[in-house]
Amino acid sequence: MQKPKVLVTRRWPAAVEAQMAANFDVDLNSADKPLSQDDFRDAMTRYDAILPTVTDKLPAAVFETSPRTRILANYGVGFAHIDTNAAKDRGIAVTNTPDVLSECTADIAMTLLLMTARRAGEGERELREGRWTGWRPTHLIGTKVSGATLGIIGFGRIGQAMAQRAHFGFGMKIIVQNRSPVPAEVLARYNATQVPTVEDLLPQADFVSLHCPGGTANRHLINARRLDLMKPSAFLINTARGEVIDEHALAQSLWFGTIAGAGLDVFEREPQVPDALLNADNLVLLPHLGSATRETREAMGFRVLENLTAFFDGRAPRDRVA
Repeated sequence: MQKPKVLVTRRWPAAVEAQMAANFDVDLNSADKPLSQDDFRDAMTRYDAILPTVTDKLPAAVFETSPRTRILANYGVGFAHIDTNAAKDRGIAVTNTPDVLSECTADIAMTLLLMTARRAGEGERELREGRWTGWRPTHLIGTKVSGATLGIIGFGRIGQAMAQRAHFGFGMKIIVQNRSPVPAEVLARYNATQVPTVEDLLPQADFVSLHCPGGTANRHLINARRLDLMKPSAFLINTARGEVIDEHALAQSLWFGTIAGAGLDVFEREPQVPDALLNADNLVLLPHLGSATRETREAMGFRVLENLTAFFDGRAPRDRVA
């Protein structure tokens, strides 16, 4: 029996690529650069499955063909970069990879929270540039994390993993805002309180960590008006999706000191980052490292393989989202 023909749009961990090649007729994107819409439109006519990542954009236009493709098995949890309605209209299934990256993404969120609070980015730059003149009582005074209030927007798997670290590791008080009611037993696990709206959460929090989905519905969820609701002493952390924050409004808040600082692992136009953010001392920037551990990146790939194998065996993929 002929193996399904599969396109892997970026380089993946070697162990996953090897197993994928053993199971399917695989083409790898050896250049490891994002494909264009024309590339995807062409690929739709030549492959039974395409395995995109968050760096790939698949709007409705790429589906305007007579597709051979039957499944888009996405490498990652978020799938806002795929027009799932257009895929469904063409009879193309879409899957993602939940669960496996929650812990490591929460680790990065906590890393950013600690770095912003304790001004670690500023300190490292000062040290490396030879500007440190030695210890003194007023040098790089930061903010205490232990016992502070953490507001979490989006209380799914990653939001709960963040609450686990913050509450049990640092004794933080947890307040959450979620688009649906969180079960009482889940809130009780972290001694957390759910509030109805983002507007209710922001004024109460010393730190705000975003763990909500991206996409049109949440674009610029954090805008100028909502940034103004935060405490001047508060910090904003984003490991969700870049489009969730209005970057211009955030830059204004950082430059004028209406919030104390921020930590970002994701950006609206990755890999481009506005100069106004790059030059803000009270901002910690990471290059989308949320799931970047060997264990997690391999687990993501094997989850894609599991979904793909189920689909071509005629079974329902475990993680079908469209």
